[in-house]
Amino acid sequence: MSELYKFSDVGKKFSGPGENLEIFKNINLIVEEGEALAIVGASGSGKSTLLHLMGALDTPSTGIVAFDGRDMALMSPDQKAAFRNKTLGFVFQFHHLLPEFSALENVAMPAVIGGARRAAVLPEARAMLERVGLADRADSKIATLSGGERQRVAIARAVLLRPRVLLADEPTGNLDEITGAQVGDMLNELNRELGMTLVVVTHNLDLAARMDRGLELRAGALYEKSFA
Repeated sequence: MSELYKFSDVGKKFSGPGENLEIFKNINLIVEEGEALAIVGASGSGKSTLLHLMGALDTPSTGIVAFDGRDMALMSPDQKAAFRNKTLGFVFQFHHLLPEFSALENVAMPAVIGGARRAAVLPEARAMLERVGLADRADSKIATLSGGERQRVAIARAVLLRPRVLLADEPTGNLDEITGAQVGDMLNELNRELGMTLVVVTHNLDLAARMDRGLELRAGALYEKSFA
């Protein structure tokens, strides 16, 4: 595997009236292409902030976050938008699906926004829904789907364009244990089948144990973590 992300002495602070909150400092991390990585930690430890840095949704206060050897802070806003659309897939605890559209239309949305023709994208979106076990729900409105089905739609949407990286923030946080395990299995399968890098931040230790490698963010630093 080759080096994909490299964090070099990365720190992050948030400034507010009368206070400066230091989330972490001097984070050094390498994420290899194709690996499945879990990051765990207490609420407020900065797990989601790490993911946002990987997703070009935020920039470090100090240090460098590089993707494929390129300092992401040097990307222009348009380059960051293109990077998020073409290179990354995102899955969040709250699925952020559009309720007025069908499951099929939601899955197709990133490609359509990216300029693809709707008629060309819909067959691919339907095939991806079949891949996640929702072929019979493709034309259903989001409001009629269960929580687990909605999260599978969100995953199908995230991987439609075959991203190099899938970033998942508490993807099982709103699901029961059985459904959460099914979503975890699906993420692992997509990681292997599509060869994409998978980074998951989670409180779910069972989900974390399914990944190739684990890290814990604690007191502003990263530590290797075994879930065996």
